[in-house]
Amino acid sequence: MLLAGTWRRTVNLAEQGDAFAAFWQERHLCTLATARSDGPPHVVPVGATLDLAAGVARVITSGSSRKARLIGTAGALVALCQVDGRRWSTLEGRAVLRTEREQVAEAERRYAARYKRPRANPSRVVVEIQVTRVLGNV
Repeated sequence: MLLAGTWRRTVNLAEQGDAFAAFWQERHLCTLATARSDGPPHVVPVGATLDLAAGVARVITSGSSRKARLIGTAGALVALCQVDGRRWSTLEGRAVLRTEREQVAEAERRYAARYKRPRANPSRVVVEIQVTRVLGNV
């Protein structure tokens, strides 16, 4: 099943179905793709969580990481993908960095629920992706 939205609006993730929701709760690593200023994509493995109600995916990372620097203060268009055999899902959207302690703590809580408690990192930030397009075969 191919699901789609647009870059201009948020997709209602709750309408994507139970299989989609379950797939994003299972423990899978993802890849996050951002654009380098010289053109080629920067793609890295990440742990990610998805808040269906808010239409937001989150990735915790160090503020000095390449992905955080590429997203920067202006935000960036990104793609977050996870694959398990023939099942796959890509979430596209605009990413912004969140540095507020409450938002970092919430992202860490969600990460711990899906994966495991993250190691301490005083320079941690959150890549928050407002999902505007969903692709996949779930």
